Amino acid sequence: MTHKREIQGVVVKKSGDKTASVLVTRYVLHPRYHKTVKRFKKYLIHDERNELNEGDKVIAVECRPLSKTKSFRLKTIVATGVK
Repeated sequence: MTHKREIQGVVVKKSGDKTASVLVTRYVLHPRYHKTVKRFKKYLIHDERNELNEGDKVIAVECRPLSKTKSFRLKTIVATGVK
């Protein structure tokens, strides 16, 4: 059985039909200054039922490539954003 990556982030944009852009924040230790710094990356995730809105916190799971840049699908909505 293969292990699928899970990412958790905030929806920053509705990117067309059944797609949302999610910003994932991670904290890493700077190699020289030993200070914790933030690193950001955006992922496109597949939202089959078009239920996401901007500001929602979501968990996405890795899947087969659905398009050139989309390889994650929505697993759960952790919290809804302010409307």
